[in-house]
Amino acid sequence: MDNLFTPTHLIIVLVIALLIFGPRKLPELGKGLGEGLRGFKDGIKGQPDAAKQENAAAKTDAVTTTQTQTKA
Repeated sequence: MDNLFTPTHLIIVLVIALLIFGPRKLPELGKGLGEGLRGFKDGIKGQPDAAKQENAAAKTDAVTTTQTQTKA
């Protein structure tokens, strides 16, 4: 168990993953994994994605409203 995560083993795992999923599918899998981990960390912190999206939408609406008012 001590030598489980040696560079050689990691390279072998990456080559097998490349053979199974193909070069086009691996970036999509990595992106999905990253988003999943990010969501998990946010969930642990107590900040759900919905609240973040609402805050971002409110900021975008405020900027759009300000820009519209300045142009008029």
